[in-house]
Amino acid sequence: MIPVNWVVGLAAILFAIGAIGVMVRRNPLIMFMSAEMMWNAAALAFIAFARHWHDMSGQVMAFLIVGTAAAEVGIGLAIIVTVYHRRHRLDVDEISGMKN
Repeated sequence: MIPVNWVVGLAAILFAIGAIGVMVRRNPLIMFMSAEMMWNAAALAFIAFARHWHDMSGQVMAFLIVGTAAAEVGIGLAIIVTVYHRRHRLDVDEISGMKN
């Protein structure tokens, strides 16, 4: 069995990579994928602690995270496609300045 410290360390590394991707990159698709990586890192940490403590609440929380991430994907991609359809390019700085 893999020690819980290693799994939590992997989750921390994945979360850090996702956070750096959100802060550094300006492409909304890359930022979106980085945010999804952060969601998955949180779910991995919940599952690791649930397995360590022999409790199912972490598994349930991971399912809620996956469901929330799926809803985020649907809405986020719809927004990204709409912005690209109207502007014919994706730039976060221009998107944040939109008024109408």
